[in-house]
Amino acid sequence: MLIRNGRVVDPAQRLDARLDVRLRGGVVAHLGEHLEPENGEPVLDASNAYVAPGFIDMHVHLREPGDLEKETIATGTAAAAAGGFTAVAAMPNTNPALDTPDAVRFVAEQGAKAGLTRVYPIGAITMGRKGVHVADFGALAGAGAVAFSDDGNTVMDNAVMLQAAQYRRLLIVHCEDETLKRGTVMTLGPTSRKLGVGGVPGVSEDVIVARDALIAAQAGCPLHVAHISTKNAVEIVRWAKSVQRGEGRFALSCEAAPHHLVFTESDVEQLGARAKVNPPLRFEDDVRALRDAVRDGTIDVLATDHAPHTQAEKSGDLRDACVGFTGLEVAVGAYAYALPDLPVARFVELLSVNPAKLLNVPGGTLAPGSPADVTIFADRAWSVDPAQFYSKGKSTPFAGMTLPRRAIATIAAGRLVMYEGRVAAPRGSIYVSSHN
Repeated sequence: MLIRNGRVVDPAQRLDARLDVRLRGGVVAHLGEHLEPENGEPVLDASNAYVAPGFIDMHVHLREPGDLEKETIATGTAAAAAGGFTAVAAMPNTNPALDTPDAVRFVAEQGAKAGLTRVYPIGAITMGRKGVHVADFGALAGAGAVAFSDDGNTVMDNAVMLQAAQYRRLLIVHCEDETLKRGTVMTLGPTSRKLGVGGVPGVSEDVIVARDALIAAQAGCPLHVAHISTKNAVEIVRWAKSVQRGEGRFALSCEAAPHHLVFTESDVEQLGARAKVNPPLRFEDDVRALRDAVRDGTIDVLATDHAPHTQAEKSGDLRDACVGFTGLEVAVGAYAYALPDLPVARFVELLSVNPAKLLNVPGGTLAPGSPADVTIFADRAWSVDPAQFYSKGKSTPFAGMTLPRRAIATIAAGRLVMYEGRVAAPRGSIYVSSHN
């Protein structure tokens, strides 16, 4: 395939220029000006669009094995392709949890079978994600796990957390103190009191972020804080990064989700169950702090926490609804909506370069010889219609909103798997034009 006329943005090469990109044999073959088609290769016209190394979402819930009514690996990777992602990392809160080599291999194999985007399994930190017995990290890594997490649950036992950290594998941690969180459905504040529902203060996140950062530093373990959401947690991460010595750039890292960059706890009154998520939506000063942390580099990654549920599970009373919502298909637009002033190179770094480095997986650059994973996106306004989602999950607080940016093509391993919102069959071809 030859991609022509696009603005190539590749921070790993410090590249931002109007170039053509030739893909061949599953890798990037050549970048240059005014390249001509060779041997009848298909041509994709990327005029008025950005051409970037493929976006990687390092925090998604594909629900398989287990809750197939919510999502499958096939529908989840279709949603990923539709959203502009060439790879996703699948969290282990499945049924059963990804705590055995067979379970990890199953996810990888189902991802390959779906044939759309790359799927990287994340193994559980503890058996059954129960926080008691640390899983066999070596066996899980040997089966394909790229990191470890009990996401959805916090490892509350300090000794267990320290034991896990001593293996010095990348831990992706869910930071909410379960003893403070119990029975709550949103952040404690004016809206929770008005609605008469249980609320949890932001300190429930802050104390675990601080604990895990200190434990990881003590053990020399790389730590990634998932879906950071409070101003104080950001400050803790900023401080912890400032005092690191000799541990490398990503000894401690963190991510922000689109909903935490846009919505606040006051939006729960109008959105109801559609806004129920863990950690919960916070206050306006938290949102501002997260946006500033994206700009200044404290936040390393943008990740969706894609968490689909059935319509029945996201309807009805706020107290009883399931936690989380779909995110893959709105993410590119939602990030641009939250951060309209963010330089495009920083945008690509957060969505491609840094996730690839953190997970130690291929991608993050369009340098010749790198994987032919490409995301093409444009500053083009569009309206969010969940009925059009490929994901089984149709619930999102972004429904009906107009977002300013959209992925228009997704190329994974040299195959065009999405163009203009249409996801291709694994062996389909939907190229813009073909030159003989």
